[in-house]
Amino acid sequence: MLLDDELPGLTYLKLLCEQIPELEVVKAFNDPEVFLSELPALEFDLCIIDVEMPHINGLQIANLLHGKMIIFTTAYKEYAAEAFNLDAVDYVVKPLQKERLELAVKKAIKRLDSFQTPKSFIQLNTDKGKALLFFEQLCFIRTSNIDSRDKIAYLQEGTIICLKNITFDKLLELLPSNQFCRINKKEIISLSIVQWFTFDEITTNYFLDSGKAVVLTLGEIYRNDFLKRVKV
Repeated sequence: MLLDDELPGLTYLKLLCEQIPELEVVKAFNDPEVFLSELPALEFDLCIIDVEMPHINGLQIANLLHGKMIIFTTAYKEYAAEAFNLDAVDYVVKPLQKERLELAVKKAIKRLDSFQTPKSFIQLNTDKGKALLFFEQLCFIRTSNIDSRDKIAYLQEGTIICLKNITFDKLLELLPSNQFCRINKKEIISLSIVQWFTFDEITTNYFLDSGKAVVLTLGEIYRNDFLKRVKV
């Protein structure tokens, strides 16, 4: 979220922000009163605020943001102490430079990462509708024999779910990389079910109804990555 009462300065700030890949500008305001009127309906992680503005200044607005991360931008250095008393991420003196703003943004990202609790599940489309797939319950995923666009997820206690029209690349984006690994062209495994492995096979602690442990193939092009994940 951007707030600067001077329109040229706001336009330039927005331009700089759009050049920083980690940022997405939700909305830009040049009137603090309009910003405050819309605040209850706004969702954002970071607000970049000018300090000197008419009627209400950026420091006063910061007190109303209830824990949101803030980067102050101003032509005046004398507000820095008060800004940091408000636990601002950074205090950037105008004229703004992209490199300096990027440094402030990196500080914000680091702070955000420290606040966030790692997600424990993903929501995916299945043959029965949308489902929550909890990482701790997921054992392995393999390509469907019926339609290769679909994937079959094997969960603890023998539950099987058909994931509709999703690629392995997309699944690996969504799954925690420290917990899941692709082991061949048709399968992803949860490292938690690895019991032992050889050069080309992985024996799991996932058992079939027959009582036999599932053994999966360790493909050559995926072997090095797997070995790194299990720290061998």
